[in-house]
Amino acid sequence: MRLMFTLLCATVALQVQVTPVQKVIQMMQDMVAKGKQEKHEEQVAFATFKQWCADTSDQKARAMADGADQIEQLSADIQKAQADQLKLGDAVKQLQANIATWNGDKSAAQAERAAEKADFDTLHTDYSESISALGRAIDVLSKRSGDTAQSLLQLTQIDRIPASTKRVITAFLASEQPLDVTAPQANAYEFQSGGIVEMLEKLEQKFKKELHGYEKDEAAAKHEHEMLIQELDSQLNAAEKEASDKTKLRGQRKADEAQADGDLAATKADLAEDTKYRKDLITECDTKAKDFEARQSLRKEELEAVSKAIEILASGAVSGNADKHLPSLAQTSLAILRGTETSPQKKMQLKASALLQKAAVESKSRLLSLVSNKVASDPFAKVKKMIKDMIVKLMEEATEEAEHKGWCDTELSMNGQTREDKSDQVSTLTARSEELSATISKLSNEITELSDGIAAIDKAMSDATALREEEKAKNAVTVQEAQEAQEAVAQALQVLKEFYDKAAGATALVQGPADDAPGTFSKPYQGMGGSAGGVVGMIEVIQSDFARLEAETSTAESEAAAQYQKLSDESSQDKAVKQMDLDNKDKDRTNAESDLTATKQDLEATQAELDAALAYYEKLKPSCVDAGLSYEDRVKQRAEEIESLQMAAKVLDGNDIA
Repeated sequence: MRLMFTLLCATVALQVQVTPVQKVIQMMQDMVAKGKQEKHEEQVAFATFKQWCADTSDQKARAMADGADQIEQLSADIQKAQADQLKLGDAVKQLQANIATWNGDKSAAQAERAAEKADFDTLHTDYSESISALGRAIDVLSKRSGDTAQSLLQLTQIDRIPASTKRVITAFLASEQPLDVTAPQANAYEFQSGGIVEMLEKLEQKFKKELHGYEKDEAAAKHEHEMLIQELDSQLNAAEKEASDKTKLRGQRKADEAQADGDLAATKADLAEDTKYRKDLITECDTKAKDFEARQSLRKEELEAVSKAIEILASGAVSGNADKHLPSLAQTSLAILRGTETSPQKKMQLKASALLQKAAVESKSRLLSLVSNKVASDPFAKVKKMIKDMIVKLMEEATEEAEHKGWCDTELSMNGQTREDKSDQVSTLTARSEELSATISKLSNEITELSDGIAAIDKAMSDATALREEEKAKNAVTVQEAQEAQEAVAQALQVLKEFYDKAAGATALVQGPADDAPGTFSKPYQGMGGSAGGVVGMIEVIQSDFARLEAETSTAESEAAAQYQKLSDESSQDKAVKQMDLDNKDKDRTNAESDLTATKQDLEATQAELDAALAYYEKLKPSCVDAGLSYEDRVKQRAEEIESLQMAAKVLDGNDIA
């Protein structure tokens, strides 16, 4: 304590007494150093701002050039899509005309073929019936059956039997006389019957030959018709497919035109926004450059004026008198410490915790280790209740474990089958999903470009915001320092007035330069230059200049904030347009991925079922899967845990254990 007191006294003794005038002079000297530093910092800040202006202007110029190229390309794409639609429409009309013609040819060919087939069926029926009748007649004549007259009479009723044959048959029937059953047949009858049989056999062979010829002609006509229909069907299928493909392609080209129209409108809007943004940026940067040059010139004049004022205030007539009459001040400070200790109750908890921790290590019980940690940190009542609850719980677990094993065997079997089935389904759906995913690729580049554009706007606004915050902070410091300076100069002015009242014959002070500084950001800036009328006039001018510095800095801050807000609004509008375009393209990409959604949903659902089965298996494992301990070992370990918990409870109850 004595050493600290000695050091404190030495520190107070070393403090230098400071008068108000010396304080003002020191402040003005600090202002000179600060002004030079701010002048340099302003140059660095403006160089950064100027580089930002150039980079942003170049970026917008590139964006405008890219926008113009995109507009030209999109316009060409729209014209190409329109031309393709006209060409495809004409092609579809021609294909539809061909389809109509070929359908007519097909219908005509089918009608003609149906007529030919009907004629053939009629002819075939006639020949078949004639051949059948001839066969029956020949058979009857050959056997000399009693049905001879009836069979020959049927032949005469068939239209296809030649008239000469009918006359022979009729004559034969007319000449035929009924004979006595016992009388022998005449040779003349036998000869005549044999001639008719021969005639009928030749006629039968002739009919069969003619029918075979007609059948060959029918087969050839049928084959020719089938080939014609096949050729027409092939032409129709090809034409219909081509017409369908061209119709779809025409629809796609129409969609492409609509997409290009939307992109063209969005690109034109982006180009207009970029053009306006760059124009406003160039105007703002030019204004800032002119203001910077004027501000640098005024800072130089201001530093010269302040240096001259310091020279006047530091003269012996002012500073010496202040050394005699003005007091000074000093400040000191101290610090406080505190500590903690351990209670007997805490020692008892630590002893019970050590007992449980030892038992946990010996039995490798995580439960006892957990209870040991709880005993070391929790209050007695809570710990004892927890130990009793755990003992009861362990006993209940021992009862439940025997019944649990049979249930585990059943659940593990069913769960294993479920996991196997769901794994196969997930593999199949994953392969299908990978195949579908390969078809999605169109809009990603455009979305990336828009995202980059939005990021560029955000970066530009971030840079502008950083510059604005830095400028705002500097203006705030300038206002604060101007207020402090006004108070100090008022003190100096009071001292000088008292001094000049007492020392009227003092040497006159050197006059300051004329106040002809150009304007700042909004209006002409006067700086801190003094008048040519002496020390009091100089200090009065300095005082008024500080007041003007505060007001004009506040005005400049308001105007800079308004310009920044304008730039922020335009950037927000530009970003909103790009964001809307980005959202539209993102929706288009989402629509393009719709074919993949169903498969992914099935995969997700199946995967969820598999995950549920796996999760259920994980839940089964702690109690159903053997973790290295037999049922008897677990019973023994549980008994040891119960015994250890009971011993810990005795310790906490105050019954010490040897």
